[in-house]
Amino acid sequence: MTFGVIVSTRSFFPSHLVKTARGEINAKLNELGHKAVMVGERDTEYGAVLTYDEAKTCAKLFQKHRDKISGIIVVLPNFGEELGVVEAIDMAGLDVPVLVQAYDDDFDKLDMANRRDAFCGKISVCNNLYQRGIKFTDTTTHTCKINSPEFTEDIKRFAAVCRVVGGLKGARIAMLGARPVAFNTVRFSEKILQKHKISVQTVDMSEIIFAAQSYNDTEKIAQKEAEIRAYGRIPESIEAEKITLQAKLCLVLEKFVDDLDCHASTVQCWDSVENNYGCAACLAMSMMGEKGRPSACESDVTGAVSMLAAQLAADNPAALMDWNNNIRDDRDTCIALHCSNFPKSFFNSSELEIGCLDVLGGVLGKDKCFGACKAQAAPGPMTFIRITTDDTRGIMKAYVGEGEFLAEHIPTKGGTANCRVEGLQELMKYICKNGFEHHVCFVRGHAADVLVEALENYMGIEVFRHK
Repeated sequence: MTFGVIVSTRSFFPSHLVKTARGEINAKLNELGHKAVMVGERDTEYGAVLTYDEAKTCAKLFQKHRDKISGIIVVLPNFGEELGVVEAIDMAGLDVPVLVQAYDDDFDKLDMANRRDAFCGKISVCNNLYQRGIKFTDTTTHTCKINSPEFTEDIKRFAAVCRVVGGLKGARIAMLGARPVAFNTVRFSEKILQKHKISVQTVDMSEIIFAAQSYNDTEKIAQKEAEIRAYGRIPESIEAEKITLQAKLCLVLEKFVDDLDCHASTVQCWDSVENNYGCAACLAMSMMGEKGRPSACESDVTGAVSMLAAQLAADNPAALMDWNNNIRDDRDTCIALHCSNFPKSFFNSSELEIGCLDVLGGVLGKDKCFGACKAQAAPGPMTFIRITTDDTRGIMKAYVGEGEFLAEHIPTKGGTANCRVEGLQELMKYICKNGFEHHVCFVRGHAADVLVEALENYMGIEVFRHK
C-alpha cells in the first residue's frame, strides 16, 4: 500500500526530532512492504508540516497521488502543530482512513533540547480532527516508538482497515439471477447500499444459461476442465459431459463478473440453473472465491458484501454458510454448512470432493446437480460477520465476532464447519431479535477489530461486536 505521511513539529519544540522520525517511518513502511508519500526536506522546513502554506504544499502532493494513497499516517515526534496537520488532511480531500501516532518521551531526556510532549500534542491533533468531522484511528497505546512491536501491529491493522474501506467504497456486486422466491430473508435495499458507495449490477439467469449453452471456445473449456480436476476429487460416477457442462458454466460466470467489473457476486444457485442447464453453480462460485472474487449463495447480495469485507480484512478467501445445527449439549458450539461453494482453502484440500448436491439432488435429480464442494472446514481461528440493510430504519448494520473451527468430525453431507463461539446463545438471541439473515460469512483468522474499525468508524455502518 501507499500511505500519505505527515510529520509535524511546533516551532518552539526541538525540530531535530523531525529528521529522525522521517527516517524511522520511511524505514518501517519499507520493512512492511508499503510506500510513503510525504513532503521533502526542501519542500517545507525540516520536511515537516507546520504552517498553512506547508499544509497547502502537502495537500497538493497528496492530491497528485490521490489514486495511490490508501490512508494517511500522522507522525508526531514532538507536540506538533495541530492546524498544519488538519489543514493538510482537509485540503487534500482524499476521504481515506487516518492513523495518528505520537512518540514516547524518554524519561532521561526531558530537557528542553529533547523533550517531546507528543503525549499532549496528540490530544490537540485529535481534537481538531474531531472538530472537522475527520474520522481517524488511534494507536494501541497513546504514545509509542515507531520501531516498537506495538506500532508495527498498529500499521498492519491500519493497512487492513484501509483495504476494507477502499475495497467497499466503490464496490460493484454482480447479482446473477433473481432471488429464489422462498428466500425473503435475503431481500435488501440497493438504495441504501448505493448511499454507502456500493452498487449492484443485475443479470437475468436466462442470459447466463444461454451463454453457457452457446460457449464454444474448446481450448478454454479444456483448460477449465483440467483446473476443475485439479481443484478436488471427482467421483468416478460423474460423467465427462458433466465436467464439460461445469467448465462452461464456470467460464461464463467468471466472464459476466469480469465484464461487469465487479468485485464480488451472488448467484441464483437454485433451481433454474439445475433444471434448465443441468448442473449446480457451487463449484464456479468456490473457484471465484478462491481467486479473490467472493460469490454468495441464493442471490444474497449483502452476503456477498459481507464476504468481500471479510476477505479484505483477513486477506483470506471468505465463505457464506448457514447457522444450521446445535451440537449435543455444548451451547457454545454449532454446525455451520452449505451445499457448498466454500473456497478450497477452507478445507484440507486432500479431502475436497466435487460431487452432486445432496438435498437438491434428492429433489431435482442427481444428474442435474453436479458441482458441490464437499468437505469439512479445517480447524483454526475464524471470524464471522454479517452485513445487511435494515430497510425500515434506512441504515446498514452488521454483527461481527471471532471463534474457531473445531476438528471433531461433523456427521452430515455438504460443506460443513464445526464452530465454537463463546457466548453463542447470546449471539443467536441478538441475531433473531435484530432481524438478521440465517446466512453468515466466515473467514479464516481473527479480524473482528479491523472490521469494526473499518465499518463503524469509516463506513458509518452500525456494528454489534460480539465478545
